[in-house]
Parts: sequence; C-alpha cells; structure tokens
Amino acid sequence: MNQSSSSSRNAILGRIRKNLGRGSGPRDAPAEVVARLANPPRNIMPARAQIDHDAQLDLFVSMAKGVAASVTRLENMDGVPAEISRYLAEHNQPAVVRLAPDAAITGLDWAKTTLEISSGVAGPHDMVSVTSAFAGVAETGSLMLRSGPDQPYTLNMLPDTHIVVVKTSQVVGTYEEVWSLQRQDQGRGTMPRTFLWVTGPSRTGDIEQTIQLGAHGPRRLHIVLVNDET
Repeated sequence: MNQSSSSSRNAILGRIRKNLGRGSGPRDAPAEVVARLANPPRNIMPARAQIDHDAQLDLFVSMAKGVAASVTRLENMDGVPAEISRYLAEHNQPAVVRLAPDAAITGLDWAKTTLEISSGVAGPHDMVSVTSAFAGVAETGSLMLRSGPDQPYTLNMLPDTHIVVVKTSQVVGTYEEVWSLQRQDQGRGTMPRTFLWVTGPSRTGDIEQTIQLGAHGPRRLHIVLVNDET
C-alpha cells in the first residue's frame, strides 16, 4: 500500500470511528467489544466432531482421505523419515526433500534414509516439502498450518508434494478449538503473519467443471499422523 492510499484509508476509517463516537485506540472501544475480545465466544459446533478423542482421530483420517489426501499412522516420531522415504518411492517422487527448519523435523534421524535433505524456504525447483502442522481438525480432515521462522509459508505452496507431520494430541474436533489452542500457545492478541487451512491437495473445477489437482498449490498431500499420547 503506497502512502497516498494509506492516508485515504486512515481518513475513511477515522470518519467511521468519529460517526460511531469512538476514539482511535483500543481503550476507546465499547465495553461489550472489549469483553468479547477478552472472552471470545465459540460458534455452533457440528455434533459429528463432539466425540471422544479416539473417535476424532478416526474421523480425521476418514475425512482427510475423503478429500484425496493420503494418511499413514505411526507410533512415534522415529518412524517419520522411513515413512517419507517409503511414500516417495511408492509414488515415484524425487528423493530430494526440503524440510521446514523446525527442530521437531530437522532433528529426526534422516541419515538412516537415502533421501537428500536440506531445510529452509522452498524455491521453484523444490518438488517435495516436509512440515509440521499446528493442528488437525476432525470435522473436515483439515490441517491448520502457521507461518513463522521455523515454518516458511512457501513450503506449503510451491512443492508438488507436501508431507505434513501432525501429532495425535494436536487433533481436535472443530475449527473453533484450534483458535483456543492458538490463544493458549501464543497468548491473546498475538498471531502469526499467516494461517493456512489445508483440506486435501490443491484443486480446481473451474475449467469445464473437471477437477484438476495442483492448481494453486501441491497436487499431493500426505499426512503422517504420529501417536504422542499414552
């Protein structure tokens, strides 16, 4: 946004605040707004996701597979490198992998595989990425991914094949619960630059109503669901 458009925007918002009888700072907000922000209410949540956690995990897997993602369940993180190597070989994908610079991912024993590993921001020539998820949502089989220094946004969008590691403790029933986890994790009023909701691989039906995968992002989504609960 250039300086001129920014000034126009501020002027418009200033007039709106004036007509509403509000000042420019958060302390000038009506008491009901302050109270709502302090204790955000949850919307109506679907009954299908209000089930015990084991059933939520099964629902998450079923819903993810229903939108063309593949899912493998593991008993611990130690098996992640071998699972990724297996998946890439099975689908005839390059054994060259770009990892998120996340200690939970880079700290795994990749030396036991024949994969060529690097980490950092994805570029146009990276075909396979591996990231972790912030949460999984059982009601739709969706993943919520947050951007940050250890989770570059490009890893979610540029490679053809996106492999996401999510722990069983991170799977919740509904979208509303994810926002509660975010507030607990980083505190109120603190948000990452970008959130990305992922439900299956990228697709479009804009051209002759024929589904095409990989239209706006990865054409393959493989979820590695790791048990971290006893």
